[in-house]
Amino acid sequence: MYDIVKREQDRKNYQSNLCYGGSDITAAVRENSPNGEFIANLSIIGNPGVNSIRLCLTGDNADWFFLEGKTIRLNSSSTRVLDREEQGSILVASMTCYENDSIQTTNRIMVEILNENDNRPEFLPHSIQPLNISELSSVNTIIFTVQARDADHDTIVYIIDTTLPDASYFKIDLPNSGRVVLAKPLDYETKSQLELIIFAVEMNTDQKYNTSATIQINVLDGDDQYPQFLPCTPWSQDQTRSVCTNPVYTVNVTEKQQGGSLHFSPGPIYAEDGDKGLRTPVKYTILSGTDNGRFRINNVTGEVIMTRPVENRLLTPTLRLRIMAFQVDDLKKYTVATALIRVLAVNHFPPQFNQTTYKGFIMENPGPAALVTTYRNAVLLVQALDRDFREGLNPKIQYSLTPKSNNTRVYQITQEGLLIAKANQLRPHEKHFLEVIAVDQESGETAKASVDIEVLHNGQEGTT
Repeated sequence: MYDIVKREQDRKNYQSNLCYGGSDITAAVRENSPNGEFIANLSIIGNPGVNSIRLCLTGDNADWFFLEGKTIRLNSSSTRVLDREEQGSILVASMTCYENDSIQTTNRIMVEILNENDNRPEFLPHSIQPLNISELSSVNTIIFTVQARDADHDTIVYIIDTTLPDASYFKIDLPNSGRVVLAKPLDYETKSQLELIIFAVEMNTDQKYNTSATIQINVLDGDDQYPQFLPCTPWSQDQTRSVCTNPVYTVNVTEKQQGGSLHFSPGPIYAEDGDKGLRTPVKYTILSGTDNGRFRINNVTGEVIMTRPVENRLLTPTLRLRIMAFQVDDLKKYTVATALIRVLAVNHFPPQFNQTTYKGFIMENPGPAALVTTYRNAVLLVQALDRDFREGLNPKIQYSLTPKSNNTRVYQITQEGLLIAKANQLRPHEKHFLEVIAVDQESGETAKASVDIEVLHNGQEGTT
């Protein structure tokens, strides 16, 4: 009888303690695990839904779990993914067991979220903004620093994309520092804008996830160039640097010409700062050649004024000025150019040919050269006269044939006005037409005349 009573009592105790047998649960699950991923099994005695017990999940993270009998599973979806970087490293909830609506036990659930490499590095926006760098920055100095962060806390290294042409200007100080160092000198006059691509790469992962950033760099002009007179004539064929040779300015004045502003060629006397981004103002002064105050210069505009005439061009045929242009903020930055003033005789008359069209003849000839003749085999003289000179002969007149003349390759004209032909290239009965220009090298005045030439066969005479 005693045994029967004891078994009945044990049966009643068993039925009244179905929530017991459980304990706190610790488990782990990887982030990004699918919905229904196994978390842990409960060790309580009863089975909810079969026995008269009820299980309830509570706590801040309880909605990340659901029960399947006595199994705890992950409650995620396509729109709600378990993310360690967002949720933190641990999910905490409580499991309460009710029997007949009375709490029998409560156990803690602590699930560690295991990290996966599911994030790429990201650059901090402030570290990849466009920036300005002076061209005077020293090589091997740190110019700027880029920074990237990885939500998975992976170690990051930085690499410059060397395929870009501007990459040669920079290098990374240490692979994981993000410090960018100037590798070679900058030059605003050569290139004022640079583009750089930098990669941030995971170093300690198999995936080696990476991201890139394009950085625009503006090179600021520094005061490293000297003034230069214009127009600029590059001293070499290298177009990457505009290094100028200063022009020689020239002007003609006439004997006893009254003073005034001089208009030089190839343009007005003008200099500007070689640093195009600064354009520091320059001033002018005459270093030598003022001829006791005969010439003076406006130190702001560069205008040269002759204050009194030259009395005798034979005694003073040429005057030479040495003109300096210098920066107003740094007298050590200067350049010097030459200005030539040529003194000419007063010109009253232009050169003039005594006829507009000349008639010439040349005999077929196997020789290399022959003179063009006129009637009765007299040598043809195509000569312009200048009434400013005694007997009309101006030694400064220069003769040439215009390119539009036909057969100019066969003829040439001497400075005495004689026409010479390559006779062995001529054929009888050919007719050639030339245009001769006479230029006064001092005054620039010109005169033109035409020459009609007929090629004769041996024994033929020229006729009117």
